[in-house]
Amino acid sequence: MTTGKVWFITGASRGLGRAFTEAALEAGDRVVAAARHVEPLTELAARHPGRLAPLPLDVSDRAAVHEAVDRAVAAFGRLDVVVNNAGGLLYGMVEEATEEQVRAHLDVNFLGALWVSQAVIPYLREQGSGRILQITSMGTSGGMASVGLYGAGKAALDSLSEALATELEPFGVKVTIVQMGGYDTGLFTAGTTATEPLPVYEPLRARLAEMWGEDAGPPASTAAPVVLELASLPEPPRRLIVGGASYDMVQQMDRARTELYQAWEHLSRRAPG
Repeated sequence: MTTGKVWFITGASRGLGRAFTEAALEAGDRVVAAARHVEPLTELAARHPGRLAPLPLDVSDRAAVHEAVDRAVAAFGRLDVVVNNAGGLLYGMVEEATEEQVRAHLDVNFLGALWVSQAVIPYLREQGSGRILQITSMGTSGGMASVGLYGAGKAALDSLSEALATELEPFGVKVTIVQMGGYDTGLFTAGTTATEPLPVYEPLRARLAEMWGEDAGPPASTAAPVVLELASLPEPPRRLIVGGASYDMVQQMDRARTELYQAWEHLSRRAPG
C-alpha cells in the first residue's frame, strides 16, 4: 500500500520548486513536477522510480493546465498538496515595461496560479481535503522600484488567495499564502526578463544596486523544511512569512504603513464613507 502525500508542484525544475520537490521525495512522498522544461528532472526521476512524474507544462496555457492536472490525478490517484510556485521576474521601471512584457509576466505569475487553482479545486473539494500553497513574496505589502510588476503579480495572487481560502474552507481544503523571503533561486538570472532601460532612471538603478548588494541569499533548500512542515499542519495558517530576516522586514513595513495611516487619519475622516 502506497503511503505519503501526493504533491503537484509548478516551476519544479529549478529554484524553490526544485527544492520543494527534492524535500518531498526525501520525505517519502510522491511528486508531479510540472515545468516548462523537465530535462533537469531526469536524473532525479531515475533516483526515485515511480515517485516522481515530470510533466511538461506552460502554466499560462489554461487548457494545458487542466489536462496536466487530470494526468496528475490519473498517475497517482489523488492530490494532497498543490504548490503554485511557477514564476519569473520582470525587472525594470514601470514606465519601461512594454505591453507584451507585462502581459507575458502576469500570464505566468498571476494567471498561471489561478488556472492551476481552478483545475485542482474540483478534485480537492470532492475528496474533502488538500492544501494549496500559493508562493508569493514578503514584498506584497509594498511595491519596490524596478520590481513593481513582479510585486503587482504577487500582490494580486495574495488577494485572490485570501478569497479562495474562505471559499474552500467549508470543503476541508486549506489555502496558505507563503510569503517567501530572498533565496538563491536563479530568479535574477535565468528567471529574469529585463526592460529596455531609460537613461533617466540610471541614478535610481545605481542606488538600488548599492542597496541590494550582490548577496543572492541562502540556498533554496533551506526553505524547504519549513514548507514541508507547513503542509503537514492539521490547521495551517492563512499566511506565513518564510525567513527570519524577511519576517522582520515585513513587520517594519507594516508598522510604517500603520503610522502613515494614523498620521493622515484626520483627512480620512473628513469623508463619511
